[in-house]
Amino acid sequence: MKLLITGGAGFIGSNFVQYWSKKHSEDKIVILDKLTYAGNLENLKKVEKNKNYSFIQGDICNKEDVEKAMTGVDVVIHFAAETHVDRSLYSQGLFAKTNVIGTHVLLEEAIKNKTRFHHISTDEVFGSLPKYSGEKFNEETTYNPKNPYSQSKAQSDYLVKLYHQEHDLPITISNCSNNYGPYQYPEKLIPLAITHAIKGKKIPVYGNGLYFRDWLYVEDHCKAIEVILKKGKIGESYCVGGLEKDVNNIEIVFKILDFLDKDHSHYEHVADRPNHDKRYSVDWSKLKKLGWKPESDLETYLEKTIKWYVDNQKWWEKLLKKK
Repeated sequence: MKLLITGGAGFIGSNFVQYWSKKHSEDKIVILDKLTYAGNLENLKKVEKNKNYSFIQGDICNKEDVEKAMTGVDVVIHFAAETHVDRSLYSQGLFAKTNVIGTHVLLEEAIKNKTRFHHISTDEVFGSLPKYSGEKFNEETTYNPKNPYSQSKAQSDYLVKLYHQEHDLPITISNCSNNYGPYQYPEKLIPLAITHAIKGKKIPVYGNGLYFRDWLYVEDHCKAIEVILKKGKIGESYCVGGLEKDVNNIEIVFKILDFLDKDHSHYEHVADRPNHDKRYSVDWSKLKKLGWKPESDLETYLEKTIKWYVDNQKWWEKLLKKK
């Protein structure tokens, strides 16, 4: 096969490229990435000499870039997106452009040759669950996005579904929970907490810190996408989560501090962000029926992630200097 990976120099995209290149070495991979602050060619060093790998620096909102990248492609896996909620609060136009218009440009090109299109989305499109309810998001949950980021992703999901219904484009969608692991830009909670703790800085925690999340290790996510591509039903959505039970942010911070032998005073409460979603929890039983499940637990994967950031300080310190 020939695959187009949009956003392939980003966190999840680059992990997917590394995973797929190792597992399916005969397949050709084309990466289309704009190389914004979150895109990093260093994430792809392990595969850059692969004869089946090619990289195009370009914008998914640019028709010419997309036409060039999609030539002869069998499957598009669409990771490219603006993803950080905090940034969306003051850059709403950018999020709408990249996440909605960019997806539209890709879909328009995909229908020309009925290219299989897998869209990476988020559980945040479903909004927020009551904090102690025990409820979980599933594929039938009504969309109720609460911030500009999740709103833009919800709109892109609807676009993908529309192109399947109106143009018979072969699509699948995955709505994943919070990812973590190697190569994640240090602005999200886990890499932010790890890098702050390593540098001896206090970890900022929004509000009271009792925001509950489902955490998905990035390689498990890559394997879930592989299962959906192989066994998923065209036109369907699949929820991807990593835990049986969601965990609050303070607990995550304490686990990181404990592993790094820091006492629990190394964090501070900071002003909460507006309209902060209280809880995400994902029911991934539909995907489990296809044979997928997380391969290990939070503690194992969190330890693995922390060790990666300890061993790769030059990688993330270089990024922090650019901020």
